[in-house]
Amino acid sequence: MAESYISDLQLAERYNVHRSTPWRWAKTDPAFPHPVKLGPQCARWKLSEIEAWEKTCATRG
Repeated sequence: MAESYISDLQLAERYNVHRSTPWRWAKTDPAFPHPVKLGPQCARWKLSEIEAWEKTCATRG
């Protein structure tokens, strides 16, 4: 199965935050997935990693 990728805008919409917030989370929260560079100016997050992170957060509290 092919991996799905989502942008910072999609993450911002998913969590109702500013589009810079996922970038800050990636820098400051070691548990938050890091984006994958798909091109010179194209970075996306793996949806499977985001969903795994969400499950981890849900079990923590």
